[in-house]
Amino acid sequence: MVIAFHKPYGVLCQFTPDLPGQRTLAEFGFPAAVYPVGRLDLDSEGLLLLTDEAGFNHKLLDPKTAHPRTYLAQVEGISTADALVRLERGGIEIQGYRTLPCRARLPDPAPEFPPRDPPVRFRKAIPTSWLELQLTEGKNRQVRRMTAAVGFPTLRLIRIAIGGFCGADIGAGAWRVLQAQETHDIWRK
Repeated sequence: MVIAFHKPYGVLCQFTPDLPGQRTLAEFGFPAAVYPVGRLDLDSEGLLLLTDEAGFNHKLLDPKTAHPRTYLAQVEGISTADALVRLERGGIEIQGYRTLPCRARLPDPAPEFPPRDPPVRFRKAIPTSWLELQLTEGKNRQVRRMTAAVGFPTLRLIRIAIGGFCGADIGAGAWRVLQAQETHDIWRK
């Protein structure tokens, strides 16, 4: 069984809290024996897969398989063509690691999402814009570090797709078991 879940902001990608009062996956009523495939940071939102299938995690996340993961990042400032080129080219140094090339573009039209709770930081004099990034790697806080390195700090980060499966129709905090074709779509690049 493979489950697609839209992880809300402020929820840990684990079933037990690190600290008292933390929100975890345990509050969402998942079937027994499922585990998260990969992670999303506490302050990131969007598509998270859970499964009870042995080896699924390794098969999907092994860097040799290069399964893409697509993110929308609301960034501080209006992104430039130069920033997109730098992101796509790769080689951005993050904590002693150089990023691989990725796809980066400005989504047109800009996406619309319900407001986040708590709301993203708002500055009257500094506009925001959205970037779409598709990566085949997933280092800790990588998208946030990449956008900051090119001058556009991330304010909100939402994963919308894994492989060929897009979970945009799943509302925050909701989940559903994937049909066979949808699970097959995950493996499409």
